[in-house]
Amino acid sequence: MNLHKKLSPFYNLALFYFVISFILRLVLFFHPITQSSFTFFESIKIFSLGLISDFFVFVIASVFLWLYLIFISNTKYNKPWGYIILSLLLVLFLYIASGKSILDEYGGALPRIVLIFIGIKIILFSLLLFLPKHRDKIRFWLFAFVVFLYVLLILQNGLSEYFFWNEFGVKYNFIAVNYLIYTNEVIGNIMESYPVIPLFSALFIITGAFTYFIVKKSTAYITAIPSFAEKIKISIVYLSLFLFSLFAIPTLALTENSKNVFVNELQSNGLYKFLLAFENNKLDYFKFYKTLPNDKAFAILKQQLPTISNENTTRQIESDSAENHKNVVLITIESYSADFMKMYGNYQGITPFLDSLAQKSLQFTNLYATGNRTVRGLEAVTLCIPPTAGESVVKREDNKNKFSTGAIFKQKGYQVKFMYGGDAFFDNMQDFYSGNGYEIVDKSSFSPEEITFSNVWGVCDEDMYHKAIKVMNQESKENKPFFNHIMTVSNHRPFTYPNNKIDIPGDVKSRDGGVKYTDYSLKKFFSMASKQPWYKNTVFVIVADHCASSAGKTELPMDKYRIPAFIYSPGIKPEKYTGLMSQIDLMPTVFGLLHFSYQSKFFGQDVLKSDYKPRAFIATYQDLGLIKDNVLTILSPKQQVKQFQLHLTPKEGVAPEYQIYYCEKPLKKERTDLINETISFYQTASDLLRKKKYQK
Repeated sequence: MNLHKKLSPFYNLALFYFVISFILRLVLFFHPITQSSFTFFESIKIFSLGLISDFFVFVIASVFLWLYLIFISNTKYNKPWGYIILSLLLVLFLYIASGKSILDEYGGALPRIVLIFIGIKIILFSLLLFLPKHRDKIRFWLFAFVVFLYVLLILQNGLSEYFFWNEFGVKYNFIAVNYLIYTNEVIGNIMESYPVIPLFSALFIITGAFTYFIVKKSTAYITAIPSFAEKIKISIVYLSLFLFSLFAIPTLALTENSKNVFVNELQSNGLYKFLLAFENNKLDYFKFYKTLPNDKAFAILKQQLPTISNENTTRQIESDSAENHKNVVLITIESYSADFMKMYGNYQGITPFLDSLAQKSLQFTNLYATGNRTVRGLEAVTLCIPPTAGESVVKREDNKNKFSTGAIFKQKGYQVKFMYGGDAFFDNMQDFYSGNGYEIVDKSSFSPEEITFSNVWGVCDEDMYHKAIKVMNQESKENKPFFNHIMTVSNHRPFTYPNNKIDIPGDVKSRDGGVKYTDYSLKKFFSMASKQPWYKNTVFVIVADHCASSAGKTELPMDKYRIPAFIYSPGIKPEKYTGLMSQIDLMPTVFGLLHFSYQSKFFGQDVLKSDYKPRAFIATYQDLGLIKDNVLTILSPKQQVKQFQLHLTPKEGVAPEYQIYYCEKPLKKERTDLINETISFYQTASDLLRKKKYQK
């Protein structure tokens, strides 16, 4: 039998993988979230280099198939070898089961996984050893099962990539890695967001059908098992391709260098992107990014924060008025883009309450979220620090005893709490907030009668607000002001909420419904709060944690970071602050309004002060951006720097202060001053965290 037929399991599965990958790219190419048109050359690049990348990724992924096939033989079942091998497997099983194996030193689930694997291997080996007449049939079904698993994983990955793109507009990234950690919430979200039973039923039926055809065309390998010499030839061919692929895959990734992010994403292989995200979840700024001498970086920072000295951000904030210890309620709204609101050009009427409340508030019309995840928003309003590379501080091991807004309130005698309708374990919120002196009120604090509706993310916003009112009524009796940070959950996929509340049913699972129910719940909250004795002595701060989507043509699309924010207090004078500002500036501005005097380490500033210099930070987990002087400067790993001139693309009927759409065009002449300033902000923030100088 020729080598061509011996390799049939590989090339039949490879062909199937290429077809699925091509169909996936085609679907994503025309997907509504792919907000781009492509040139002929870009289209050719996406599909041709994408296919080549898929080939090399498949070679790597088929290593388990090679290992399985290469050990298929009849010789090992002959006497005495069959009994010797079975005895060795049994001894190995008992050794691991003893609990004293080398695997137990690593702890976790590893010993159990290996034990199960060896147990299955013993059962299968025994069947093949003691039932020689049925050996061919057993081997056929084992072979079919291996092919079935490969087909299932290929199809499952295709579906996963589609749904991930549908949510984020990119291939797998850092978020996908996090999803592996919080499987309960993520699987629950999938179960509630999509028709899982029909979907997986169809998936298994389709997998079975394709498995049948692939097995039918690939059984030559097991009907005439290759000789030892033939296996050597197969292994040489495979291992040569395997080693070459290890170099080819990252080399091809370097060709993902288009200015259009969608071109790069569509060209890339999702599995390789996942591996990169897994490896880069911790990024050492000083290893991967462009740097300055540390003294120069802090000297440039001093131009922004004139009263700092040496290599830190410590400075004294002095007020010329008596401190006002009003209660403060900070509400961070899940996934709330500026363009949901009427003032920013949305005419669907999905935010009627917040539209009206904004007109009675101090509005910040030109504020940008620091990131595209909840933990980044929480980090921004709690630590008031630029978003450093890699994972948010909220999720890092060294996340406790930081200089925080909660610490300032505690210095002033406030009761400090973090309230969340879900399980605060998610995204490490409980560890972070409790480690920084906050009391936690989350779903576990609710009695059964306090929950009228919940989904996988937690109780609905109405239930959270009812609980918050109860807590604040109790706090008000203790003759101490309170600071309560409330994080909402309802405006998150699957967008389910109680029916008969708004004119969009909760079981429709629409984002517009999630937004409108969030608005409805806030109206109910303010209606309840206005009846409480503490209401008139309370400042309400409302801001989004991040936008609803981060997908765009560029690495950091401006409109995907613009969020609404305003401060309301009974009797407050309605005003608009239209200057450029960051999410990290919101709470220092609140402290300024309360006339607090305190020692600060914050990078965030009171934007109402005359010495504030407008700028904003926007970032992913690896691209770090600064908006200033109508220029966006981006620092990326491998010491890369990009700069874009921002050209406003006005939307008709929207006031100038609410315009959010910009065209980002590469800067013709480099602005070295802005590059150095961007480096200064991110380098000094990283330096302070690394040296534990950002402690309270």
